[in-house]
Amino acid sequence: MTANTAPVLLDLAPLDAAHFARIEDKVAALMRTRESVVAMQGEALLPLEACIRSAVRPGSTALNIITGPYGETFGGWLRSCGAEVITVAAPFSGAAGPEQVAEALRAHPEIDFVSLVHAEAATGNTNPVAEIGAVVREHGALLMLDAVASVAAEPLLTDEWGVDLCVIGGQKAMAGPAGVSAVSVSARAWERIAANEQAPRRSYLSLLDWKERWIDGGREVLPHAPAQLEMLALEQAVDRIEAAGLDAVILRHRAAAAATRAGARVLGALSPYVTRDADAAPAATTLRAPGGVDAREIVAAALAAGPAVPVQAAGGALAKEMIRVNHYGLAADRAVVLDSLSALGAALRALDIEAGGTDEALDAAAVAWDAVTGS
Repeated sequence: MTANTAPVLLDLAPLDAAHFARIEDKVAALMRTRESVVAMQGEALLPLEACIRSAVRPGSTALNIITGPYGETFGGWLRSCGAEVITVAAPFSGAAGPEQVAEALRAHPEIDFVSLVHAEAATGNTNPVAEIGAVVREHGALLMLDAVASVAAEPLLTDEWGVDLCVIGGQKAMAGPAGVSAVSVSARAWERIAANEQAPRRSYLSLLDWKERWIDGGREVLPHAPAQLEMLALEQAVDRIEAAGLDAVILRHRAAAAATRAGARVLGALSPYVTRDADAAPAATTLRAPGGVDAREIVAAALAAGPAVPVQAAGGALAKEMIRVNHYGLAADRAVVLDSLSALGAALRALDIEAGGTDEALDAAAVAWDAVTGS
């Protein structure tokens, strides 16, 4: 912090309740919902855990749809709430299908809660929420959706899709802060939460506290001091999307994914980890390293060639085989995508890995970008 930036960061007028409520309303519009939206003062894992602990009671049965590491995390939280957990898993190289969900619901009619990740930035896949939501709605269960990596990167129609609990964060496609997040809560989700004696109360995880102390009071008195800088940054992120046009922002993300996948296919040595284009998330593209080569070595060589490119190795068990190109937010940009492919091409050459030509890969990426944007 310098002397010039300190007044900007520290001498702000307090964020009052009316301004806080306006920011929530802007977020609700972005999420395409008329339901209650609560801006929670922490990273998106906070409202995700709060949703599960608020809506899931001991003895209930939950369906957890796993297409990546966040789905695996939800299963642990569900079990710790005392729920029986039914799992539908899809390969991380693809997506879950509504027919899989329908089959699980038919086999377990007692299921009353379904958890789903819209897009998994960690694995680069995205799930067909509209179709899955229709199946869940017909069954009558609550649907919780993690839309952190999808909001502003692809359509998110919370109410139309029948999502009861929808969580977003600002740090990916919104190009905003990581320290604040938001959750929309449907009327029937509030009913379920209020009836759950195990729902957190007087807790940072409590949605009921927000409802009773904030929403039910007309959003006139904040229940605690807000994370002011993060809330203002969230507002600026939403305003920037509105100014650019949500459709245009989504189109940039689609173009970035298409271009990255097209360029990787020409490089050849790096194949898209998510097999079908329809299952590929617009926020990030994952690539499979060649057999016998550690993905982390390729990433290190790519960053040596282009230190600023948004390329990283996957985490956990996937670290040796998966590379991520994070083209979300401001990185959903033609130049950034081309720089990333150039760096990956240079990395393959530096490691003596046989691959297609970088110039040809860049040409293919440019053609794919233009095909999406109509440029």
